[in-house]
Amino acid sequence: MKYALFICAPAGGEDIAHEDIADDPRFASYIQEVRERGVVMGGARLRPATDATTVRVQGDEVLLTDGPFVESKEYVAGIDIIEVADLDEAIALASRHPAALAGGSVEVRPVWE
Repeated sequence: MKYALFICAPAGGEDIAHEDIADDPRFASYIQEVRERGVVMGGARLRPATDATTVRVQGDEVLLTDGPFVESKEYVAGIDIIEVADLDEAIALASRHPAALAGGSVEVRPVWE
């Protein structure tokens, strides 16, 4: 089954530079594991929620809001698409993600197929 892992970081927390992620042994170990297992089908690191643009449509008018639409304690910092046997395997993988171990969270959501 395919799952989306939404990698969430605490709002207002320190944004980790790409170079720092590569040098962090927790991330290096996790990245090596998922590459060896071949479970990641795609993904991307996302810019902070403050760089977001929220789009809403009311009638014929397109309304834009800079930044996130709602205040939150976390923001989605990245997304991975994984393919694993079942939800238990997806949860086990998410529980080893460095974001989940460092005060953030990883939301596991099935993908429609």
